[in-house]
Amino acid sequence: MADIETARATFERFDADGDGQVTPDEFKRAMAELGDPYVTGPMAEAVIHTKDTDGDGLMSFDEFWASLEG
Repeated sequence: MADIETARATFERFDADGDGQVTPDEFKRAMAELGDPYVTGPMAEAVIHTKDTDGDGLMSFDEFWASLEG
């Protein structure tokens, strides 16, 4: 990601309900819409888990951004 605005736009594609958090279901759904229908529930949970630094089971924008920076 080149900049924070691009990252925020990408994050918003995953945050279907606009609450500022991406759930595993939202991640799975967004991946299917982006052309990857093979992401399963457990796969989505694993991806969210790797980015979830506060342990709430969700991915916030700050966690998403930090994962891009690191």
